[in-house]
Amino acid sequence: MLSDENRFRIFAGNANPGLAREIAAYLGTTVGDAIINRFNNGEIQVMVNESVRGKDIFIVQPTCGPIVNDNVMELLIMADAFKRASAAHITAVVPYYGYARQDRKARGREPITAKLMADLMEAAGITRVVTIDLHAAQIQGFFNIPFDHMPGGPLLAEYIKAKQLEDMTVISPDLGGVSRARGFAEILQCPMAIIDKRRPEPGQCEVMNIIGSVEGKTCILVDDMVDTAGSLTEGARALKNLGAKDIYACCTHAILTDPALSRIIQSPISELVVTNTIPLPPTKQHPKIKVLSIAPILAETILRIYNDWSVSQLFKTI
Repeated sequence: MLSDENRFRIFAGNANPGLAREIAAYLGTTVGDAIINRFNNGEIQVMVNESVRGKDIFIVQPTCGPIVNDNVMELLIMADAFKRASAAHITAVVPYYGYARQDRKARGREPITAKLMADLMEAAGITRVVTIDLHAAQIQGFFNIPFDHMPGGPLLAEYIKAKQLEDMTVISPDLGGVSRARGFAEILQCPMAIIDKRRPEPGQCEVMNIIGSVEGKTCILVDDMVDTAGSLTEGARALKNLGAKDIYACCTHAILTDPALSRIIQSPISELVVTNTIPLPPTKQHPKIKVLSIAPILAETILRIYNDWSVSQLFKTI
């Protein structure tokens, strides 16, 4: 699959090594030999145990929890190591792009952390970024290097489509997610509705109205991430109160901070479908949660980048 495997290497940080191994296996290679340890004072130590001179390097490292800052620093320090070892290109494969929720100044004296992350990556020597379902698509504009924003929605939609559910309606959990929900609805060839909500405080959600018909329908809630699951479960209850027959939820990134799992278990959601952009530990696994692998999409993207093929053509097949 690779034109010259000797000039191509995949490396992984500690955030999601399982996903890196899946990607490497899909491409018929192995994960590169690098050790990421801690000094006694907690500082990150990176040691690359093979030559990377002149090679195309792909670092698989979502900037997710449980210790977000450690995963961010691992990515930056690994990139610096490869830059100083004369790698030809350094692509950061960041399935989940952390610090994306502050992408603008919503009020005075707020940072724009999504832009700060972009600046740090470029300063570390990263020459290209690949990610899945940004919280806000305009974050691509914060970068002055090539940026491939791949969709996770089609993978989730195809899973739902295979279930052959009847009378489906795709639900956007807010006005900002309409484009994502519309694309989902086009794949499923069904109508869509919108939840009109407000946030009285950060982390709290209040459903004001449902725009569209949901009575007697199988509702598919679609979002980019599920964190505490407050918005998701409140939306599901509102749909149920308005006569929805059954409710499924599809979210690319399963952050699932407490009390998300208990909320999902107690909610009217029949199944929550997520991807493995963020690893799901055993403590957060439950029969209600279905995890799909994003590895084939990322592997195909890496293959196209390395071989100088069109990445946009991949959108037509996923």
